[in-house]
Amino acid sequence: MLVAVPSAIAFGVTVFASLGGEFAAQGALAGILGAVILGLVAPAIGGTKRLISAPCAPAAAVLSAFAIEAAGRGLPAEAVFVQISLACLVGGALQLAFGLVGIGRLIRYMPYPVVSGYLTGVGLIIIISQVPKLLGSPVDLPWMKAVISPAAWHWVALAVGGVTLATMLLAPRVTRSVPASILGLAAGVAAYFALASVHPELLSRAENPFVVGDLNSSPHALLAAQEARWSGFASLALSDLVGVLVPGATLAILLSIDTLKTCVVLDALTRSRHDPNRELRGQGIANLAAGAAGAMPGAGTMGPTLVNVTSGAQTRVSSIIAGSMALFALLLLSPLIGWVPIAALAAILILVGVRMMDWASFAFLRNRSTILDFAVIASVVAVALSYSLVAASGVGVALAVLLFVREQISSSVVHRRATGGQMFSKQVRLPDEMKLLQAHGEETAVLELQGSLFFGTADQLYNALEPELKTRRFIILDFQRVQSVDITVAHLLEQIEDRLAQRHALLLFSDLPRSLPSGRDIQRYFGEVGLMHAEHRAHVFEELDYALEWVEERILEEEHVRRAQENPLQLREIDLFAGRKEETLAALEACMEQRACKAGERIFSIGDTGDELYLVRRGAVRIVLPLSDKESHHLATFGRGDFFGEMSFLDHDARSADAVAFTDVDLYVLSRRRFETLAAEHKKLAMQLLGGLARVLSIRLRYTTAELRALRSPGRQ
Repeated sequence: MLVAVPSAIAFGVTVFASLGGEFAAQGALAGILGAVILGLVAPAIGGTKRLISAPCAPAAAVLSAFAIEAAGRGLPAEAVFVQISLACLVGGALQLAFGLVGIGRLIRYMPYPVVSGYLTGVGLIIIISQVPKLLGSPVDLPWMKAVISPAAWHWVALAVGGVTLATMLLAPRVTRSVPASILGLAAGVAAYFALASVHPELLSRAENPFVVGDLNSSPHALLAAQEARWSGFASLALSDLVGVLVPGATLAILLSIDTLKTCVVLDALTRSRHDPNRELRGQGIANLAAGAAGAMPGAGTMGPTLVNVTSGAQTRVSSIIAGSMALFALLLLSPLIGWVPIAALAAILILVGVRMMDWASFAFLRNRSTILDFAVIASVVAVALSYSLVAASGVGVALAVLLFVREQISSSVVHRRATGGQMFSKQVRLPDEMKLLQAHGEETAVLELQGSLFFGTADQLYNALEPELKTRRFIILDFQRVQSVDITVAHLLEQIEDRLAQRHALLLFSDLPRSLPSGRDIQRYFGEVGLMHAEHRAHVFEELDYALEWVEERILEEEHVRRAQENPLQLREIDLFAGRKEETLAALEACMEQRACKAGERIFSIGDTGDELYLVRRGAVRIVLPLSDKESHHLATFGRGDFFGEMSFLDHDARSADAVAFTDVDLYVLSRRRFETLAAEHKKLAMQLLGGLARVLSIRLRYTTAELRALRSPGRQ
């Protein structure tokens, strides 16, 4: 309370004294009444523990400018008072609406350069408005003329203001138990009475421009003021209501920002978490009550809140006690408040304004990377001083958005680029298949995307893809590192998919995030914008590995289909029997059965008994592991010159998977019984066959081991 009340009085005097020095007492009363109402209502409804609400600098800056503008239009002081109260009511109502519709969570995400510029702008406005009061210049003299016109200065104001400033600056070096503003105010009052002892005319409060003046805080006077204010509301015209919308909205936005900024700092200090929307509802109702009572509006304020925390406060009760103590000061100390020097209050506010300014932002000028951020701060300050604080915030947000877009555009959207010959799936492949995939590697391009894909980076994305569109059959876009996607990029991808389809090429997506930081499901979003409709040929895969495997299977199957058109291999053309004598091969072929199967025909099923070894003369055979009635897992595809069925051939056990003809196939079939008969006569041939089987099985086992190791590695789901 000791920190909040002096500032509240000073803010009230700043607003009302702009209409004339004779209204300073009404301003002091409005300030301390605002501290009472905000201190009692806001913590009871808002709910943020330890937060102290009181009249603040943004409210003083907005309302003093509004009062000066209204007085400049020739309105009488009583009408200006009514319009100030109406602006407070509009601001409180809008704050309440912000809390009800959930805008609180958005306001606290104001960019730092905007907040910095806003605080500096408010600080400068407060300083500028108080300089004439500190110098003792006439109220109607502009601050710049007051500074350059020493003849307009008054030694009483200079002396009292100087003592107040010096005391506040030196007080922390002596003690921190008593707030510097209290010591400064006490020193200013003492200096004034010391001067009054030499100049007795200063001991009269009547028409004394150096003190607040008579403060009538009796219940009867307060009720009379309320009746006059409410009767003034009845005489307002529609134009008056329209005229307060802008200052009311300005109050709502700035007081909301000020409150939530303080709440964020409070959370960091106390390791707590506030509810921004509930706090805005509480602040809105409190400012509605302040406006109805003709008091100064306010917000959750940093200085009193920090004092409250460091003093050991734990709950909202501490905030309510502060409001109750302000009420005690209003009822019992109002005669003393009337003797508070205007210059002392001006000195307090000037120091408040200086401390509000973000001096650390000048460090941004040292680095090229932050110069533009300083430009945003400077723009906000310039607009705040020349136009309005709300316009300044709008300009700052717009510039911050432009800087963000610029930053996103300058960063690459492609994390890594590779071809199908450089990146392979984890599917087990035979050496011949790997050679084939490497030979066709340039047909596939893999681009791992990153960052934000939006209208600002759409052109960069297209430039990255354009060289691939002319030559690649398969383009895989991996979205694992993507943070956001907008409709512009979705439309661009649709155009790319159409362009690829014209030459029968395909676009594949992998790792489409189910939940971006924004909460958007990209796969669902692509469906909503039409990219996943049936007429499109884009394919979606859960992982990049699955997309690579699908492309590899397509390339291998096409090669198998091509080879299926060739003549069936003769026994001598199969690598397993290369270099054998003709009579030996003839004896082996006599032991074999030649079999033909149509595409889709099942050669054997899992669980079947059999000991035959199958050698592929022409076509392709797929080995499939059934998982359910409708699902199966593709294990491998064997083409011309390969063999399968070797496990049952060696161990006489049941088949462990299904074998299905992928194309029309021609096979050599060798049973274990006939092989053993042949082995008795051709031992070398039998050893060569078994050795060949062992070599290929060893290769397949190594691939399986590598795949299992990959499956068990961290990060693999």
